Amino acid sequence: MALIDQIIARAKSNRQRIVLPESFEERTITAADKALADEIADIILIGNKEKVLAYAKELGLKNIEKATIIDPETSEKTAEYANLLYELRKKKGMTPEEAAKLVLNPLYFGCLIIKSGDADGQISGALSTTGETLRPALQIIKCAPGISCVSGAMLMITKTPQYGEEGVIVCGDVAVTPAPDASQLAQIAVCTAQTAKSVAGFADPRVAMLSFSTKGSAKHEVVDKVVEATRLAKELAPELKIDGELQADAALVPSVGAKKAPGSDIAGKANVLVFPNLEVGNIAYKLMQRIGGADAIGPILQGIARPVNDLSRGCSVDDVYKMVAITACQAMDAK
Repeated sequence: MALIDQIIARAKSNRQRIVLPESFEERTITAADKALADEIADIILIGNKEKVLAYAKELGLKNIEKATIIDPETSEKTAEYANLLYELRKKKGMTPEEAAKLVLNPLYFGCLIIKSGDADGQISGALSTTGETLRPALQIIKCAPGISCVSGAMLMITKTPQYGEEGVIVCGDVAVTPAPDASQLAQIAVCTAQTAKSVAGFADPRVAMLSFSTKGSAKHEVVDKVVEATRLAKELAPELKIDGELQADAALVPSVGAKKAPGSDIAGKANVLVFPNLEVGNIAYKLMQRIGGADAIGPILQGIARPVNDLSRGCSVDDVYKMVAITACQAMDAK
């Protein structure tokens, strides 16, 4: 079974409540209709119910009535959510009046639903920028315990089954934090391993902390950062199978790993690759995709206490649909 089919099957097995706040965006509501038809999640749409249903009818959609549709303007929970937002942000200077206004923003309202325990995850970005998606998530839901930075993982489905997990490799960070320090890089490693388990279904994530050096073959401060990040990641998650610093070939190719890092449990066996910075990660995954012919799924945001994912504004209906399933899988593991 293909990886995305496995992800969809996992989502169906334990349906989660996923908020789609951009209800009047055609690709989003069309994907919601398909997700409801296939029963991969319980969908919550934000907006005036009559207008949402009229828009769905105009598009010829048949299943939107199965969604929970909540209008911030009339919901009995709006005052409660506004007070919650005020309590969360009053030390940052937010007033009750500002909270009452901001709660009407669908992206904020959706995150408040999640914070209150009434939903499990959210997806936006077909209309909104990454900043608009992340801001309410970080202000309301906040980062997971022990984590202070958000990062993005990419599932790479390669044509080389001898590498990774039968050709599947999970890469991070490829989307969010440009120049992580050692502590942030350690957190990215732990979060990317968790994504490998919850979304890609890896029973045994094996994390390689990548560098241009393997086990002291080169000396530089950026190598030192990777070595320190590896140590910190082991402290943060003692059960994590991780090693570094490793060059990419030492991480993936058994014969090279045996020569460059003899005795390593990860060298030559890695299925999770953590890049030293965003520049390297973004370039590497795009080269894998364009030259290597790998399929890329993501980016999947990680590090937030409950899953909130960001779509590309150029996304397709299928992209949104897949992200519903991915977010559902993350939500199961976040509880």
